[in-house]
Amino acid sequence: MSMPKIDFAAWIESVKERVKEPWLIGGVVVSALALALVGFLYVRQAAREATLEQALQKAVQDSTRFASVLKEREMAEAKRDTVLRSLNLIRAIDDDRFVWPHVMDEVSRALPPYTWIVSLGFTGAGQGQQAVTTVAAAPSGETGKRRKLVQTAVPRDTVRVRVVGNTVDIQALTRFMTQLEASPFLAQVQLAKSERAMDNGKEVTQFQLDMLYTRPDAAQVRRVPLAVSVR
Repeated sequence: MSMPKIDFAAWIESVKERVKEPWLIGGVVVSALALALVGFLYVRQAAREATLEQALQKAVQDSTRFASVLKEREMAEAKRDTVLRSLNLIRAIDDDRFVWPHVMDEVSRALPPYTWIVSLGFTGAGQGQQAVTTVAAAPSGETGKRRKLVQTAVPRDTVRVRVVGNTVDIQALTRFMTQLEASPFLAQVQLAKSERAMDNGKEVTQFQLDMLYTRPDAAQVRRVPLAVSVR
């Protein structure tokens, strides 16, 4: 059985005769492709918009669901910070109850022989002598905003100590400063002034020491109960 023969040359000639305006055909094809592309992009954008709308609705529902939980958590944190600040304030007041006794005890303990104190004083208020806010005020006219957290740390004032005294031995003054530096309640001992002076007809060295009162760790402070005898 023989295969039929196709005359391609004749077919091409017939196509050329039928298509008189090739640019018109090309324009129609390009327009059809453009319409198909626009339709595809529109469908894709609509599907993406629907997906985003669903995600937005889910996010709004989650936000509404957890709003009460976040509010309760914020209230719990505010109460915790208020209690913690109150405890820190009580601890600070307890630590600074005996600033003056600590200073006198440490100075008298470090005082060497042939040395005596003329004046002893300190500047700066201990904790508990000034009013400190322990609870943050509620914001007025503000809704949807987080309450400002209360700082749990209690600021403490710097207490400076000044010692003025006399000595007949300059080496005793050096030992006095060294022993003051070794105290857990005193730090940064500095010799502010030293000069020769007369005391009851005797030549002495008059000195002035400036230092800072420090608050040692609770583990370094030994506390004993106060025993009062009743007769």
